[in-house]
Amino acid sequence: MKIEILGAGCAKCKQLAANVEAAVRELAIAAEISKVTDIDRIVECGVLVTPALVIDGAVVSSGRSLGKEEIIKILAK
Repeated sequence: MKIEILGAGCAKCKQLAANVEAAVRELAIAAEISKVTDIDRIVECGVLVTPALVIDGAVVSSGRSLGKEEIIKILAK
């Protein structure tokens, strides 16, 4: 599983990254987590508002920092 956190590194972006890492640990799943700050890549994904969460190439959230429990529900599907 490939998980990308898109954003410029603001507080919400950092919180989303921490929540993603905690959710992955709790579920004990293998995932490659990367933080994307390149604006061209963010726009290429169709994201206009950050932070955004991309899982296996699909944008699952944009414009807010999801909580750990919300991320667990998304990853468990």
